[in-house]
Amino acid sequence: MTGSPPAAPARRLGTADAVVIGLGSMLGAGVFAAFAPAARAAGAGLLIALVLAAAVAYCNATSSARLAALHPESGGTYVYGRRRLGDFYGYLAGWGFVVGKTASCAAMALTVAAYAAPGAGRGVRTVVAVTAVAALTAANYRGIHRSALVTRVLVAVALVALVCVVAACLLGGQARAEHFAPFPGTGVRGVLEAAGLLFFAFAGYARIATLGEEVRDPRRTIPRAIPVALGITFAVYASVALATLAALGPGRLASATDPLAFAVERGGWSALAPVVRVGAVAAALGSLLALILGVSRTAFAMARDGHLPAALAALHPRFQVPHRAELAVGAVVAAVAASVDLRGAIGFSSFAVLVYYAIANASALTLRADEGPPPRAVPVLGLVGCVVLAVSLPLASVLSGAAVLAVGAAVWALRRGRRN
Repeated sequence: MTGSPPAAPARRLGTADAVVIGLGSMLGAGVFAAFAPAARAAGAGLLIALVLAAAVAYCNATSSARLAALHPESGGTYVYGRRRLGDFYGYLAGWGFVVGKTASCAAMALTVAAYAAPGAGRGVRTVVAVTAVAALTAANYRGIHRSALVTRVLVAVALVALVCVVAACLLGGQARAEHFAPFPGTGVRGVLEAAGLLFFAFAGYARIATLGEEVRDPRRTIPRAIPVALGITFAVYASVALATLAALGPGRLASATDPLAFAVERGGWSALAPVVRVGAVAAALGSLLALILGVSRTAFAMARDGHLPAALAALHPRFQVPHRAELAVGAVVAAVAASVDLRGAIGFSSFAVLVYYAIANASALTLRADEGPPPRAVPVLGLVGCVVLAVSLPLASVLSGAAVLAVGAAVWALRRGRRN
């Protein structure tokens, strides 16, 4: 008698839901958390860095979409690496994703706390961050469809706030053409570092690929949803970058802890600043919701394959979601959010996720003609771009990210040696 096939999550997401989940992942980190450190690295070159980050993200998205259509399973590049390159590369991608995106989750929780409790002490902000993680973990626990509905609301609120930012910056009287002058002391190295930091903002389209087992008709839905979500996000980011640079200039943008609200407060439309703060909280919550969703699905896939504790591969009998993986991820994120620095979390996450997408592009290079590969230049440029941006990040982020990946590789080698 053959064993029953492994349990799989229910397929409930359509194209619109998948796009919204991707937007919820991206419209939070970049606009409200990454612009200031990127401006510090590149000044007005932030605009060039944004284009570079988007170009690398497009290559990654195209490679990921083709792979996800062929391998519509939870886990994203963890699955593609295993199928196309071998177990080690799949494991390394999964390890990098889980670790890097756990840092991203913590960064988003801290962003929620910073905008929801401005001026509050560390203890209050920690309570707010942990509460946000707990609430959104509970939303995911109740089922993927409900998570998509919550994300729709949060994305809508964030978009309204960003429209207010652009209008207030351009029409409030503070915009100046001279603010686009080059920032002293920056060059190619600074632009590449800024692009690596801004890539953190675009990486949310991975949430769509990691939900491969919960999307209806994944061969059509995933390739459609990823570029749509990425294109909308780039248009929003470019508009906000132009507006905030015009209003503040690179120096003040680089030094602001809440640059979008700060830019609005300095002009004649300062009454919109509270709307921007509410939108920042909504955007960060939407990003956190989808991030927890993606990390838990990768943890679920790795547990199902024996790379993480088997208990994490359980599905809830009623909601058909990997509830133990979600609870475990939520607990770890809450602990990390209580102890990390926001900017350090962004750099560390960017390094790990760029490694993740380098493996995705390498996997796409193995696609045969009958498997519908992207033009060969796309995964080649994506692979090179990921490597260049990763090594251009701040040295502390590169060293810490490389160390954590090395630890993951050592764990894999030990486990393999024991099995052999």
